Amino acid sequence: MVKPFVPQLVYMEPRALEYPLGRRLKKKFTDMGIEIRKTTSHNQVRNLPGENDFQKYRTAKSTLVVGVRKTLKFDTSKPSAEYAIPLATGCMGHCHYCYLQTTMGSKPYIRTYVNVEEILEAAEGYMRERAPEITRFEASCTSDIVGIDHLTHTLKRAIEYFGESETGRLRFVTKFAHVDHLLDARHNGKTRFRFSINADYVIKYLEPGTSSLNDRIDAAVKVAQAGYPLGFIVAPIYLHEGWQEGYRLMFEKLATSLPEVAKKDLTFEWIQHRFTKPAKRVIQKNYPMTKLEMDEARRKWKWGRYGIGKYVYLDEEQAEIQSRLGEYLEEFFPTARLEYFT
Repeated sequence: MVKPFVPQLVYMEPRALEYPLGRRLKKKFTDMGIEIRKTTSHNQVRNLPGENDFQKYRTAKSTLVVGVRKTLKFDTSKPSAEYAIPLATGCMGHCHYCYLQTTMGSKPYIRTYVNVEEILEAAEGYMRERAPEITRFEASCTSDIVGIDHLTHTLKRAIEYFGESETGRLRFVTKFAHVDHLLDARHNGKTRFRFSINADYVIKYLEPGTSSLNDRIDAAVKVAQAGYPLGFIVAPIYLHEGWQEGYRLMFEKLATSLPEVAKKDLTFEWIQHRFTKPAKRVIQKNYPMTKLEMDEARRKWKWGRYGIGKYVYLDEEQAEIQSRLGEYLEEFFPTARLEYFT
């Protein structure tokens, strides 16, 4: 089992110590014997240990920066929510395909923000603007927040905040099984707890540093028993050798493990593997031995939402993905809701 994340190095903004959480984290990391350094800004961490880019990247992935989120304007989110709520940035996982490698560029370290109440107040403003409509907030657009929350409890605070909300809903997705501290949170059914799952091949070769499929499913069972609405993202759907059987086994394993209570309000989201030319360059630099297939000649070019082109699977391959996974969903989870396939 992958152990809960413990940073090897911590940087703190001086302003973070003006907040109770910042002071608590400083004491926690001091008591744990972790080296703490100062930084003027969570966006300006330099001189990470390492003799070359390869080593510095790996050091960054085990470095936590404790800062204050100054920009409280929320981005509009992906298909899953109206807004992204910025509780953290970065991830300790080493998923080869991850888009954070390009969006975070030279700052792959993990950032947590201590001005949680200010962030939640900003969320309240967005909710007021849209009331009486429901406003959904996605907490994992730029991070795997569950991966660090056993240290910070910022996600737990947000879950309980939205639990008291009239029109706000929270959602997030994780590849980590370290959920025990979230099981007693007063969520009142207003947070959808989602797990990213995949065929064993993808987890084994393309998602190092994350929890196994079995551990994720075990965590999902605990989450369902704690009364959270549950969801699963199958992403990226990746056409490896034997993928049809690999994904069938994944659905079968999930169906035999989940209690009936979890299947009553279950959502799925499907995202096919895609990549951009800049992402390919970064991935090959960070993971030179990767098994990730990124051959432009075998893909279809598609314009993205923001004018950035990406390579997706050919139309006939996409049709087979939808058909196969649709069969599995009908077989194992006939009452579940597929929110989108992209």
